[in-house]
Formats: sequence, structure tokens, C-alpha cells
Amino acid sequence: MSWLQHYQRILALGVPLIGSLMAQIAIQFTDSIMLGRYDLEALAGQVLGGALFTVLLLFGAGFGFAVTPIVAEAEARGQFAEIRRSIRMSLWLSTGFGALALPVFLGSETLFLVAGQAPEIAALAGQYLRIAGLAIFPALGLMALRSYLSGLGHTRIQFWAMVGAVVVNALTNYALIFGNWGAPEMGIRGAAIASVISTLVACAAVALYAALATRDHRIFQHLWRADPEALAHVFRLGLPIGLAMLAEAGLFSIASVFMGWLGTNALAAHGIAMQIITLIFMGHLGLSQAATIRAGNAKGRDDAPGLIRGGLAVMSLSGALSLIAAAAFLLIPVPLIDLFLRDGDPARGEVVAIGVSLLAAAALFQTVDAAQVMAMGLLRGLQDTRVPMIYAAISYWVVGAPMALVLGFGLGMEGVGIWLGMALGLALAAVLLQTRFWRHGPGWVANGSSG
Repeated sequence: MSWLQHYQRILALGVPLIGSLMAQIAIQFTDSIMLGRYDLEALAGQVLGGALFTVLLLFGAGFGFAVTPIVAEAEARGQFAEIRRSIRMSLWLSTGFGALALPVFLGSETLFLVAGQAPEIAALAGQYLRIAGLAIFPALGLMALRSYLSGLGHTRIQFWAMVGAVVVNALTNYALIFGNWGAPEMGIRGAAIASVISTLVACAAVALYAALATRDHRIFQHLWRADPEALAHVFRLGLPIGLAMLAEAGLFSIASVFMGWLGTNALAAHGIAMQIITLIFMGHLGLSQAATIRAGNAKGRDDAPGLIRGGLAVMSLSGALSLIAAAAFLLIPVPLIDLFLRDGDPARGEVVAIGVSLLAAAALFQTVDAAQVMAMGLLRGLQDTRVPMIYAAISYWVVGAPMALVLGFGLGMEGVGIWLGMALGLALAAVLLQTRFWRHGPGWVANGSSG
């Protein structure tokens, strides 16, 4: 396959995936913009509550993400029964994890108080999660179904389902946060209700498409029947994925806790900067998911040269996106931050000043984050998940979190120091994961093995 064909295949998969991921983030993006214009304390509460929700969602999503490499390899080998078995047991594991996570959301206010957050912000975050926590079930189901469809190359439906969810979320937010169109003014609770409704809409749309477009797989037929062998396979592959994602998401969440120690304005600025950088990161994550599919296909065909060429192609696309994003963070930070702030807010000046410094750090931050997620996606396509999980834990928690604490508070660099500490952890992960893929990946495919 030529270089041009590799780029075409990656973009054909990656562009709809990027669009769907950006649309998914746009739901939180919309929440942040509207809550920021409603009340900064409400925004801070949503940032804190959303961070905990994201941590547990990404952990549980490992059981969904495990489906993509299984399906991609099985399709290349013509093993269609394996496809059906893996998605069914992924839905089982996702539902079970949601049941374990729900009590954490219901008792989250106490957790935030123990973590040293201001009582008023902890109370708002608890209000948000007591409602928004219910979205964990459709959110995890959506992750599993999207991973299944991605492995088969069905990516456009994901984009349109998420666009519909964004529209539903924005309209419901407008009504319930501010009390428009005769609805009650509910503030942060209105944003939580909107998130639940929009997630249900997206999950229902993707499930309906999967049932109709892939009816030969009969993924919902006899869904209640246990399949211990497939369950164990998905669990063994998905748990390390979830733990690796938990390690990274936990790093971002502990950074939110650290920023909360600096005050409400610092936490609000952190939340705004994270929303901006996360939107860009979805581009890298979409390319990473495309890389997982292409690596799984290459593994199914025993095509080591195709894996190498595809890996280089996806890395170059991600690198180009990093350069564009870094330029935006450095050249137009204030207009980006102003999207989230109400005109005339007395805290605007301090929030903008902190946010500008954080976006400057983000120019470095997102570059190394992109490098590690590309390597992680390629390794995941080869069903190599255990060693990357160990690398992630060491990078984020032995290096990243301690350095964020040292630079932010020990050296008095505050918010910028916290972000630079996280960047150091991400940089180590990038070096370790990239080295593992290029040193071992092509050999595994040539020999018909995995990590």
C-alpha cells in the first residue's frame, strides 16, 4: 500500500472519529460556556464534578475500547463470531462497572471535602454528580458500541449521533440553566440534566444503527447469555486499558484538586484551559483510534511493512495538528478564554491572566500528550496493553503528579508549575511508549504474536 493510500485510509477513519469525539467534548464545552456566563462558582463546581465523572468514565471505557482491536483483527481474519462475542461481553462489563461507579457519584460531596475543596464548590459539584452520574450507563454503553462500529469502519454514524446530542444538550442547557422558555432556573443541576438526556439520545441512536446496519452480527440477540471465555478475553485486554486511562485521567483530576487549592478563579481558569486543550486533544485521540484500527488490521494480515508505514503516517498527521494548536495557544489565547466568560464579571481579569499562562504551558503539554496517545493507540491495536499500563502509572504518578506538586507549590510557580509537572509525566510516557512500539511492534506482527 502506498503512502497516499495510508493517508487516505487513516483520514477516512479518523476524520469522522475526530468529529464525533469533538462533538462529545462539545457537550462539556457547552456546559462550561453556559455555566461560566451564569456563575463562576457553578462553573468551578462543574469542573470539579466533571473531572471525577471523566476519571471513572475513562476507567470503565477500557472495556469498550478493548473491542476495537479485537474486532479489527477478527474482521481481517473473517472471524465474525468473535466479533459478536466480544461486543456482547463488553456491554456486560461496561454495565457492571457503571453500577460500581454510581455510589461514588452519589457520595461525591464528601469526597471533595476530604480532598480539601471549598465547601461551597464541593456542594455544587455534589449536586451536579448526583444527577449527571446517572449518565455513566448510557455513556459506557455508547463507548462500547462506538468501539465495535469503529473496528468495522463504521465511523460516520458516530459523528452524526454526537452532533445530535450536542444540539439537544445546548437547547436543554439554555432552558434549564437560565430558566428560559418557561423552564425553571436550575443552574448547575440543569446542566447535569441536560448531560443525561443528551447522552441517552446519542446512545440510543448508535444502538439503533448497530442493530440495523450490522444485523448479520446479531449483537443484541440473546444478550443476557453469559460467555465466560469472551468475557475473560475482553476483561484481560480492557482492564489494563482502563487502568492506563485512569492513570492519565487521574493526573488531570489531581491537577484540578491542586488548582482548587489556589482558589476559585484559578480553578475556573484551569477548567477553561482544559476545555480548550481537550478539544484539540480529541483530534489526536481520533487519529489514535484510527491507528488502533489500522494496526489491528495489519496484525490480522500479518503485514509488518504496512504497520510501519501506517504508524509513520498517523504520527505525521498528529505532529501537524500539534504545530497548529501550539500556534493558536501562543498567538490568540485571550479570544479563546473569553468564550467562557461573562462580560463585566469582576473576576474576569484574574481568570484571563491565569488562563493565558496555562495555555502557554499547553503548547508544550499537548505536543507530548499527542506523542504518547499515538503510541498507545498503535500498541492497543496489537493488543499490547499490560506493559503500556505500567508505563502510564510510572509516568503519571511517579513523575507527573509529584512534579506538579513540587513545581506548583514547592517552587511557587502555582498554576503554570502544575501544568509543567503534568507535561513532564506525559513526556516520559511518550518516550517509553514510542520506544516500545518501534522496537517491538513490527516484529510482533511479522511473527504473528503480540506484546
